[in-house]
Amino acid sequence: MIGLWLAERQLTLRRDLPEPVPGPGESLIRPLLRGICSTDHQLVDGLYSFTGVPGHEFVGVVESGPPDLVGQCVVAEINLPCGHCSRCRGGLTKHCANRQAIGIHGRNGAFAEWLAVPTANLHRVPAGVTPAQAVFTEPLAAALEIQEQIAIDAADRVLVIGDGKLGQLIAQSLRPTGCRLAVLGRHPSKLGHLARLGIATLTAPPSAPADFDVVVECTGTGAGFTLARAAVRPRGTIVLKSTYRGSVAVDLSAIVVDEVRLLGSRCGPFAKALALLAAGTLELGYLIDSIYPLEDAVSAFARSRERGVLKVLIGSP
Repeated sequence: MIGLWLAERQLTLRRDLPEPVPGPGESLIRPLLRGICSTDHQLVDGLYSFTGVPGHEFVGVVESGPPDLVGQCVVAEINLPCGHCSRCRGGLTKHCANRQAIGIHGRNGAFAEWLAVPTANLHRVPAGVTPAQAVFTEPLAAALEIQEQIAIDAADRVLVIGDGKLGQLIAQSLRPTGCRLAVLGRHPSKLGHLARLGIATLTAPPSAPADFDVVVECTGTGAGFTLARAAVRPRGTIVLKSTYRGSVAVDLSAIVVDEVRLLGSRCGPFAKALALLAAGTLELGYLIDSIYPLEDAVSAFARSRERGVLKVLIGSP
């Protein structure tokens, strides 16, 4: 089997990978499109010391599994909980202490010709949603998780810091709330896409005191967190939407004095993401920079690291 292999911070295209054999309760998936995200790059840089086939954003076809699913176009939630620990029994399955994560931790991912996935993790792609739209299900669900955790309405002033792939989806997912939304970024071309959609953009931090009710930090950098801290009002909320390389300096005393709420936020509701995709209210085409065949996956990773590039996809062989 052809696939992209990550070991010791090196990506190589291999043609000798064993084909996955689905276990009990699993289905065999043939990916159609796969997305490269910032987490994939962090894995290459040493996050979680992952060895295996990466790739967790994908849409594919069920090759084997329950008869009613064979041949169906599906996406898959990435967390594989044990189902038995106290967290799982308490409903915190995505925080299972024993969990695996597709293409991230303990489980091979989608940057290969096939992968095996628990059938319970699969969601059918609604009619009318193309693979090029469905491949955004996982990051869109992560964007929607913000509204699962906190209520946002028209009275709220909301700042999104970061104009990259996730920042673009977060901004589009927040727009229907009617909140007073702005996106702070560094790339005029990316901000231009949002401005065209009627979303306010900033290229410099707002004057202090900014007093935003909610600040969503999705740069994954210490500088981004510093900007978020300066922009949020006392008793406001900072939502952290990306993982960080290394440690970040935080003035915890100031957090206490201003009674600022720090909210970690990651995986979100697939069903709601698919419903939003089916509604056709999002603009996703401009997010796709290029599509590479699986055989050129190493080049796809190099392209996705280039400055200003949004989403790079990897197609079928």
